[in-house]
Amino acid sequence: MEVTNTIGRRKTSVARLYMSAGKGDVKINNRDIKEYFPFEIYQTIVKQPLVLLEEDGNYDLNINVAGGGMKGQAEGIRLAISRALVEINPEHRPPLKKEGFLTRDPRMVERKKPGRRKARRAFQFSKR
Repeated sequence: MEVTNTIGRRKTSVARLYMSAGKGDVKINNRDIKEYFPFEIYQTIVKQPLVLLEEDGNYDLNINVAGGGMKGQAEGIRLAISRALVEINPEHRPPLKKEGFLTRDPRMVERKKPGRRKARRAFQFSKR
């Protein structure tokens, strides 16, 4: 099997995934998943599509991720993995779609507006 290349995004995070047949190695920015995501919740988020389809341990994943925070990066990686699994086998699409793993979450931070303290929060009003 050749290498499958997909991309996943969440907030300001961009994850590029290179998936190939293997024995379950997960490298994120050339580091092991347990080293990159020390909290188990993020490791679980990343592996959700593989566990759902019982494919955990069948593929080697090499992931480059940049931008955003830990949660955004984990969810971006999850989207990339889901897209790669569908690309490899289109029959994987319905269960992944049902769980919502193929949906790009469009929510982003609203930009700051001029004359305001934040995006919508105004400066405190003083009558005197």
